Amino acid sequence: MIHNTAIIDKKAIIPDSCQIGPNTIIGEDVILGENVKILGNAYLEHCEIGDNCFIAPFASIGTPPQDYGYKGESTKTIVGKDSIIREYATINRASGEGATRIGEGCMIMTSAHVAHNCQIGDHVILANLVTLAGHIHVGDYAFIGGMSVFHQFVRIGEQCIVSGASAARQDVLPYSKSAGHPVAPHGINSVGLKRRGFTIEQRSRLKNAFKILEHSGLPFTKAVDRVEAEIENDEYIKNLINFIRTSERGISGKILSTNPLND
Repeated sequence: MIHNTAIIDKKAIIPDSCQIGPNTIIGEDVILGENVKILGNAYLEHCEIGDNCFIAPFASIGTPPQDYGYKGESTKTIVGKDSIIREYATINRASGEGATRIGEGCMIMTSAHVAHNCQIGDHVILANLVTLAGHIHVGDYAFIGGMSVFHQFVRIGEQCIVSGASAARQDVLPYSKSAGHPVAPHGINSVGLKRRGFTIEQRSRLKNAFKILEHSGLPFTKAVDRVEAEIENDEYIKNLINFIRTSERGISGKILSTNPLND
């Protein structure tokens, strides 16, 4: 199932169950899982692709990082099983050491860019033209709307939704519904959390926490203390508090800014 115009490195590991379309290039240090389907004109090198992944035309995976500090060291990109990489998406391999990682069941839509050393969780959706700079962490089940851009080292919390055409230079809260320049939270991601099986009680606790964080008028650190003191600390409230307290860049949004930018 390999088209006769495809160019395949002799050391590439490609199971018989894979399909590779015309004019695709599989360069050095590539490992494909079972039932991977790669359409025409894609380019892969220095990457591992999990089982059942789909890669559309003109996608580029494992290419060198856009980083002046990169000196040709051996790094890679790892894509988890059941993920979809659409047309013209670019996913660079890591700079320095390690790997750029895409989790399982992700969808990276047309012309999205995932830079070096990014760590993308499971079931994440990056819509068309999303741009992630280097070393960004994205939590499980996050949904990022099209044409949104994010500064290097930003964390995007799990189970959040970010509106299209947004921008952030600081961390984006988990479980939030966020938008803007800079991104700011506007309550919780009610629809997404319900779809993920969050109970009414769990959603209610998160909603109350966000009301305190957004509208209490308290200094932000005191608002976090109030959340911890007044709301039952289930696993999601604990995750929210820990995310905020471990933020190195601060939380995105004027009201929730915790630290000055430290570029």
